[in-house]
Amino acid sequence: MELDGIGIRAAEACDVPVLAAMIAELFSIEEDFTPAPEKHEAGLRALLARADEAAVFAAVDSADGKAIGMVTVQLTVSTAEGGLSGLLEDLFVRGAYRRRGVASALVGAVEAWCASKGVHRVQLLADSTNVQALRFYDAQGYGRTRLACRRRFIE
Repeated sequence: MELDGIGIRAAEACDVPVLAAMIAELFSIEEDFTPAPEKHEAGLRALLARADEAAVFAAVDSADGKAIGMVTVQLTVSTAEGGLSGLLEDLFVRGAYRRRGVASALVGAVEAWCASKGVHRVQLLADSTNVQALRFYDAQGYGRTRLACRRRFIE
């Protein structure tokens, strides 16, 4: 997919360090996460190794071939849907490239990949204080739910 000098493609192993840095930048504005590039690299490599169940997409500036945005998705089984659902995570676009349709194109790549896998629903978690992100997801048609995310670390 090409968007005004920016292409969307499946990420490759050589992209991992740059994408991990993007996740670290994203996590620097989210209170629930701590930037840890080495962990982000390990997670990205794990997703790339599970190509049947997960995907990582990179937005790349065609002028220099550098990644300027990213998103990840992985499959889960939904008992509510009676089949597969997709979990969209790590949507990020570098500041200079925002408001040019890149994030929408990345979400579109996730949705197309999910459709090819027979997914009926894509879901995501968003920082409740990131108003800009919440508005973006609203505009993309991602409705809010009354569910609350909880987590517990297993040692």
